[in-house]
Amino acid sequence: MGDVDNESGVSVPSRRERLRAEASREIMAIALQQMADAGPGAISLRGIAREMGMTPRAIYSYFPTRDDLITALISGIGTSLADALDAAVDAVPDTDPSGRLVAWGQGLREWALAHPESFRLFYGHPVPGYQPPEDGPVDRTARRVCRGLTRLVADVWLDAHSGQVEENSWSDLQPDYAAKVRQDLPDVPADAAVLALRVWGRMHGWVALEVDGHIDPVARNSAALHHAEMIDLVRSLGLP
Repeated sequence: MGDVDNESGVSVPSRRERLRAEASREIMAIALQQMADAGPGAISLRGIAREMGMTPRAIYSYFPTRDDLITALISGIGTSLADALDAAVDAVPDTDPSGRLVAWGQGLREWALAHPESFRLFYGHPVPGYQPPEDGPVDRTARRVCRGLTRLVADVWLDAHSGQVEENSWSDLQPDYAAKVRQDLPDVPADAAVLALRVWGRMHGWVALEVDGHIDPVARNSAALHHAEMIDLVRSLGLP
């Protein structure tokens, strides 16, 4: 347990806890570098222990298995991404739903370019043999990101398509995914949930191309092109 600050009465981490947290961050940073150097299958606790000058037994006291490390790594990445997206959206007033959606897309791009290996691990490069725990921290952070985008798209959709008859149904989505959306956002109609997937496809596709180095060789101002794509996306939803 942490120590208690005598002036504020707030518990603060002890020196041992701070050192442990610092070591955990270093372990996860090296794991990301292993993935960058040789792919996601290269993540190795023993390799990390050698690089840090630790014994395998010592590193297992932080992460008992490779899967525990990967779970902590991906859930931490998801939290970082979700926090960045929330901050980008919160900077735009609630009265501007289309602007908030554009801000989400720009926040995704900025975070991904600042953390390319984290983006690849969270979305594009599954680790061989790894299965995240069911309803665990990886699922919770992924749902948080998904929930944020779906909410924004639903707000835009309700403004642009109020009173229209639904063309999609929940049966158009995988049952498990549909159940999660309906649980997290019970007021969102099936049309908006399906539209959110289409919006995600456009947003993710551009960012993935840019992260993997396919945009800069052909475009002189990738940021301006991305912004234009976000504006076009919003207009395609029926908003000015």
